[in-house]
Amino acid sequence: MAEKPIVMPKMGESIAEATIIRWLKNEGDRVEKDEPIVEIATDKVDSEIPSTEAGILVKQLYQDGDVVKVGDPVAMINTEGGASASAPVASAAPVSAPAAVEAAIPVEAAVAAIEKQIEAAQPVSEPLNNDGGSRFYSPLVLNIARAEGISMSQLESLPGTGKDGRVTKADILDFVANRGAAPTSAPAAAAPAVAASSPAPVSNQTPAKVEVKSSISLNPGDEIIEMDRVRKMIADHMVMSKHTSPHVTSFVEADVTNLVNWRNRVKDGFKKREGENITFTPIFIEAVAKAIKDFPLINVSVDGSTIIKKKSINIGMAVAQQNGNLIVPVIKNADSMNLLGLTRIVNDLAGRARIGKLVPDEIQGGTYTLTNVGSFGNVLGTPVINQPQVAIMAVGAIRKKPAVLETEFGDVIAIRHMMYLSHSYDHRVVDGALGGMFVRRVADYLEQWDVNREI
Repeated sequence: MAEKPIVMPKMGESIAEATIIRWLKNEGDRVEKDEPIVEIATDKVDSEIPSTEAGILVKQLYQDGDVVKVGDPVAMINTEGGASASAPVASAAPVSAPAAVEAAIPVEAAVAAIEKQIEAAQPVSEPLNNDGGSRFYSPLVLNIARAEGISMSQLESLPGTGKDGRVTKADILDFVANRGAAPTSAPAAAAPAVAASSPAPVSNQTPAKVEVKSSISLNPGDEIIEMDRVRKMIADHMVMSKHTSPHVTSFVEADVTNLVNWRNRVKDGFKKREGENITFTPIFIEAVAKAIKDFPLINVSVDGSTIIKKKSINIGMAVAQQNGNLIVPVIKNADSMNLLGLTRIVNDLAGRARIGKLVPDEIQGGTYTLTNVGSFGNVLGTPVINQPQVAIMAVGAIRKKPAVLETEFGDVIAIRHMMYLSHSYDHRVVDGALGGMFVRRVADYLEQWDVNREI
């Protein structure tokens, strides 16, 4: 019987593991090549692993909720197809198939980087590692434990729902959410708030998050809605951001009349030629990328008492999904694209983000974020920084308003297209002068739009 492993694929440079959500094929089922067999999740993105072979699925090596490292086998396929589906299969640990070994080699550097970052994180009251413990803990579980001030003794006492009693990401997040209901066995020491969705280290001066169990009375007709996995992650990420960065927001009102008139002139011809719409979003992203090149200290992250200045300008754009959750696909090297290229990638990423079809690498590596609150009819907003970035901009709805214009014949009142830009930034490293000048520069690029520009 020819059995081959199906391994956890590489999904991005910073992604070292994924969680099994549900199996799409059962043991004994016939599968075709490239047919999805299992659904997995990394951070906010759910995706599927396709079979690399045609045959019979003879063994599922992990259960729902288990965390699997990139390069590890998740299932075994009998490529001969005629063998019994119940035939014994070697366990995941001693797999020696060449395909599994070869798949693991490219991810060694990524896994080593994750482990190095975990080791560098500030420890809590006792060391958190796999030495001397009764169970193995994934790097992600250890990272969350450090961030939440969970001691090794607490971790050891935590019941696990994964394979062989392993603690999964869902287990530790449930513990964090519910531990306020009862006193813990040991007080949590101050620890850095680290986003579970990003391996990048943050300041070790960040205070530990304090969980407070609220007591809310229920009235007749009230409905209790359990947060889904993504909503829990968003909630944790937003609270962590507020604990990490002292937020300051600067506002600018921009006259974008020339920009609006230009788009109205070119949008029909663009749609006919390119087969897609040109929206304001790629225009905003272009202006932000230009302003970052003018003020590169906006494009940074904080690591303790050091500032990491990013070379790449990778701009995330917040997109609302059909289920109401928020996701931020990233446009890599946005400053190297022209407006046509930005329009195409914005339309592609936004369209797939709304229906949950992004791949994990497309939400990684952002250095600055833009959110368009105007798409919901809001005139302005005060956005929360997407850690480990240090700034985020919200653009509001464009409205016709009376405005005073200075002309050679004196001041006049005219109807203009106006919009607000809101810039939230981390006051640890971005002062009011830099934060204010940056948003003003973005507004300048939008106000000085060339009405004769071709695309």
